[in-house]
Amino acid sequence: MTTDIDWDHPTDPREGSWQLDHVKQYVASGGTEGQYWNGTQTLLLTTVGRVSGRPVRTPLIYGEADGRFLVVASKGGDDAHPLWYRNLTAHPEVRIQVGPRVLQSTARTASSAERAAFWPVMVGHWPAYDEYQAKTDREIPVVVIEPES
Repeated sequence: MTTDIDWDHPTDPREGSWQLDHVKQYVASGGTEGQYWNGTQTLLLTTVGRVSGRPVRTPLIYGEADGRFLVVASKGGDDAHPLWYRNLTAHPEVRIQVGPRVLQSTARTASSAERAAFWPVMVGHWPAYDEYQAKTDREIPVVVIEPES
């Protein structure tokens, strides 16, 4: 684990955004509120900024597989990867909050075989992922987050 990262004081989404409201509710309630959002489940992913070196927190829909957490780097079908994904490809050490649990973890892009298995799991949580994939030529990554023991 990187010891010089101040994981407890991340940068949150921009002021006035629904994401910031979501993060504030999640954190203020200790994870008892905010984990469930619009009919699905969410976690808070904290990555290390690839340029700034500072922690950045993002709310994301998640799934689970064999004790690992899954998130999708969709950015709504944009042609560019989301910043949080670009951060974790540069610095795979991350922190997640899933409900009340806070877990240091390692994140990686799913292999092609894993993506084929995990994509339907994630579409089951958020059917719009298929629409997002149809909007872009890039293959939208599925990220596997493995908590430390």
